Amino acid sequence: MPESPDLAARPDSAPMNGAAASPLLEVRDLVVHFPIRGGAPWRESEVVHAVDGVSFAIRRGETFGLVGESGSGKSTIAKAMLRLCDITAGSIVFEGSELSSMEGEKLRVLRRDLQAVFQEPWMSLNPRMKVGQIVAEPLIAHGIARSVKQAAPRVAELLALCEMPSDAAGRYPHAFSGGQQQRIALARALALEPKLIVADEPTSALDVSIQAQIINLMMDLQAKLGLSYLVISHDLGVIREIAHRVGVLYSGKLVELATAERLFDEPASPYTRALMSASPIPDPHLERTRERIVLEGEVPNPIHPPSGCRFHTRCPLAQDTCSVDEPPLEPRGEQHLAACWFT
Repeated sequence: MPESPDLAARPDSAPMNGAAASPLLEVRDLVVHFPIRGGAPWRESEVVHAVDGVSFAIRRGETFGLVGESGSGKSTIAKAMLRLCDITAGSIVFEGSELSSMEGEKLRVLRRDLQAVFQEPWMSLNPRMKVGQIVAEPLIAHGIARSVKQAAPRVAELLALCEMPSDAAGRYPHAFSGGQQQRIALARALALEPKLIVADEPTSALDVSIQAQIINLMMDLQAKLGLSYLVISHDLGVIREIAHRVGVLYSGKLVELATAERLFDEPASPYTRALMSASPIPDPHLERTRERIVLEGEVPNPIHPPSGCRFHTRCPLAQDTCSVDEPPLEPRGEQHLAACWFT
């Protein structure tokens, strides 16, 4: 991937001091393949090409968005960052240290700085534990508090920060709405004062009005605490609202990387344009008159991805060279990279 210092941060991102000049996290040529087990012993083993050579960086105080269709590799990248799956090649560097090779106490310490918020909060909150116990759990696990009672003042502070009722700690998760459960998940993620939160589809399971509340809360918390986010979403409206920079994934490859403003105003990749064409917009007049790009065909098989540009099997601009040579990510203007031979 070509180096471009202009891509380090969006001009209107959170203020950065000299100590924060280097990226908080760098993903370098990340490859994640999953072997397919089983079948006849004489058959050649196959692998799922979930992520193939993806690179990007996240700075302190910045929100980096990842978008793409289901199966594009978004959640696999998140899992690799959180050490929930092994990487095949490449590296993930957090504050100058290689994350993928960390073990033991080093990894345990790192987990304080790197937390997660998941898509369906009711699936990540233990229904047998009260909210106070859930939020106190990471404090106890990392030796910051010896008991739920000792952690109670910090738990109350975290729940208030996430705008939960004062009596929330003594109730069970099922007593709250989906939006409130996501606030509980955020409070738990903040317990260890992390530097980066990975939010995998944090609003997709919520009503639209609640989505806006959670987005606003995440942005407020970022301003107060200096958090960085990796936000994964298929909802371009959410990404446009919350992200400073955006990476667009297709079949395990990064096809475009730009500031949110430039990406939405001047998308360069044919795939990005098609993705935006499929996303509804609130203005009825613009919705009726805007260009529609209907992609034909299916998303490539990750076991046998196409040669050349992986999007060429569905791309309206595809020519013979696209099926042979893979286009590199190249500058398309200030703070903007795209991979396409013909844009």
